[in-house]
Amino acid sequence: MLRGRRLAGLKFRRQFPISPFIADFCCFELKLIVELDGEVHGSASQAAHDENRDSYLQSLGYTILRFSNERVLSDSEPLLSTIAEAAARIHSTGSPVAAKPGES
Repeated sequence: MLRGRRLAGLKFRRQFPISPFIADFCCFELKLIVELDGEVHGSASQAAHDENRDSYLQSLGYTILRFSNERVLSDSEPLLSTIAEAAARIHSTGSPVAAKPGES
């Protein structure tokens, strides 16, 4: 759904390396990362790892949106709207934005 500039003409790269990490999807132009989380991300140790990883990437100026794999499969249209809205906010302000409650 993100490939081929299908979403608002944005170029997302899949499995994009950023320092020691790999982002599931990254729009490098806007420094927007979309992460898709499976069941493993529900554990306390993985949640702590994700939090540290997100903090590091945010310190580099990236905005990170996290969505469960389940949501991607069952609720893709609103999810795409959320990504497009975040991209529009970043584009209009020129800086990273915090995800609104319920976005990730």
